[in-house]
Amino acid sequence: MAVVREPYGFVHADTSKLKEVYGGPTGQVFVECMRIRPETGDSKTVILFSHPVGGGAFLPMVNAMARSGRHVVYCNPRYRGNDTALIMEKCVLDLGACIADLKQRFGYEKVVLGGWSGGGSLSLFYQDQAEHPTLTDTPSGDPLDLAGAGLQPADAILLLAAHISRSVTMTEWLDPSILDEEKPFERDRELNIYDPACPNQPPYSDEFVARFRAAQIARNRRITARVKQTLADLKAAGEPDAERPFVVYGTMSDVRWTDPAQDPSDRPPGTCYLGDPKIVNDGPVGLGRFTTLRSWLSQWSYDESRANGVVNAGRISCPVLVINNTADLACTPSHAQRLYDAVASEDKEIVQIKDADHYYSSRKDLLPTAIAAVEDWLVRHGF
Repeated sequence: MAVVREPYGFVHADTSKLKEVYGGPTGQVFVECMRIRPETGDSKTVILFSHPVGGGAFLPMVNAMARSGRHVVYCNPRYRGNDTALIMEKCVLDLGACIADLKQRFGYEKVVLGGWSGGGSLSLFYQDQAEHPTLTDTPSGDPLDLAGAGLQPADAILLLAAHISRSVTMTEWLDPSILDEEKPFERDRELNIYDPACPNQPPYSDEFVARFRAAQIARNRRITARVKQTLADLKAAGEPDAERPFVVYGTMSDVRWTDPAQDPSDRPPGTCYLGDPKIVNDGPVGLGRFTTLRSWLSQWSYDESRANGVVNAGRISCPVLVINNTADLACTPSHAQRLYDAVASEDKEIVQIKDADHYYSSRKDLLPTAIAAVEDWLVRHGF
């Protein structure tokens, strides 16, 4: 089916004191969107995709949904392509403004959130706050009123190859062999799974995996403690609005990449969605490589981030469909299952797409299978 791509944008107010994106006047934010729809035919339902860093308007799943006859919009939050200073609560504001604009601009009556990959936890965070608005600040204590933002709940959520959250994923990928952030290349050999001399080799023992996971959480918490102390020091020095950027090395170290027995699936061993995990671990495109004090707390902190799919899913009531790609090299099966188990709504389903990878790049023939499953679910739910 032929589709039409319609780029557009809108401006909405932003009253926060701190600005984390380049360009534009203070007091407002520009949100860039792409509407993809069939050449003919109207719809009262729109599938709204978003992701904290955006950039997914050309993803296979997004385009296939439009070619199947659906009206699809991809919303790029203000941090499109750069999560260095990203604040998850502000992504929620941008998504909420997009939903309001969709209803006013195009007259859509029903909005289904398309939570692909990192968009899954954003969708759940959004729905949680739309159904139960409570937050009036960010984890760093900066004022940001989600409770008074008038967020309109979505009518349903699709969790498509989604992970639990950026904070949990970061922690599960964090290199626990780094014991001192000031000396990131002096590593504990017993925890460095990429060191050939590491005494712990796959298949890993349960004891080693437990120690490895505990050390990952401990490292995340050390960084969080350091961030909080730095913010407190800046405030004590009379600079409460000051920020500090920093680098986090070692963010692609996961026993799942080196031992296929961990979180078993159809994925090939020794690789991740960015390639060789040993190279990605310290490479420039690694998860959370460059960040800031406030962004760490909102986006990456295991304890402080409020965007936790498992927690948020436990507070929502809308219908939810979970799609798990069994050869996914990013969002492994346990993430899909944990999200499904956590969803509080009684109206929830999970579908397994066997041998499909994260982007459907190695098995393009399986994308229609996923689309058919989504379409069947949407029709049965009256969308």
